Amino acid sequence: MSQPIIPPELQPIGAVGLGIMGAPMNRNLLAAGAELHVWARRPETAQALEADGAKVHNSLAELVRGVRVLVLNVSDTPDVEALMTGSGGILEHAHPGLIVVDHSTIDPMRTRALARAAAEHEVTFVDAPVSGGEPGARAGTLSLMVGGPAAAVESLRPIFDVVGSTLTHVGDSGAGQIAKACNQLVVGETLVAIGEAFALAEQTGVDPARMREALMGGFAGSRILEVHGQRLLDGDFEPGFQTGLYHKDLGIVAGLGEEVGLSLDGLMPVRRAVDEALEAGQADHDVAILARFCLHARDDQGC
Repeated sequence: MSQPIIPPELQPIGAVGLGIMGAPMNRNLLAAGAELHVWARRPETAQALEADGAKVHNSLAELVRGVRVLVLNVSDTPDVEALMTGSGGILEHAHPGLIVVDHSTIDPMRTRALARAAAEHEVTFVDAPVSGGEPGARAGTLSLMVGGPAAAVESLRPIFDVVGSTLTHVGDSGAGQIAKACNQLVVGETLVAIGEAFALAEQTGVDPARMREALMGGFAGSRILEVHGQRLLDGDFEPGFQTGLYHKDLGIVAGLGEEVGLSLDGLMPVRRAVDEALEAGQADHDVAILARFCLHARDDQGC
């Protein structure tokens, strides 16, 4: 399959957020021939990308003024808000026609507010959170859940095709973040179910590996059971997505549920498992580890 070609009208591309997800995603853009410009609060994080061909800027203002598309990949809602609307932020320096693509996982309702603020400056704000973790970021096989104006989303497709293999335009601004919240809800509840299934197999004298193999051939088979089930068997919790960041995502899910009046009862055991994992010092481990906190008998409160 040929490499997507990023057209001149989308370049130069700017990037802020060069961490566990941002760095490999931006490296894929460089490999696709993008003219990539970067800025980082900690200059040392940009050095590796500079060696790969990125141009490093000394200030956010300098970066914003010189690019046509600006890609964000940071940790949390306040980080994106500070970058966009804070003193000296993106909207202070943006030129009309700039497109900002946010790959971060943040609050959907505040995403909509950011999109409105951007529109007042003739800037388009597209929310495009991703799923697939660091392995997907490295391989360029992420799943992108996108919210924003259809024309802008379509124009960005050459960039999205470099960093991901699946793109779904979910709807207007914030819709991508709502889809990501739903994704995190399903991932967590599935991990809890897998942990309980492993515990049930062990407590009844059945090899969890054989149980998993049987399930993979049937209706219960899933990508989570395939990948994270194997992680559990191997005891391999090198992070593709850190438990500490997932804890933040669950707060977004819970807040969204409260805002629309849904109790999301299935979320409760997931949050308990993550809280226990954090208390045990597992914040930097892959989120799959939360299933380990369901691998032994519990009281009637569940996992």
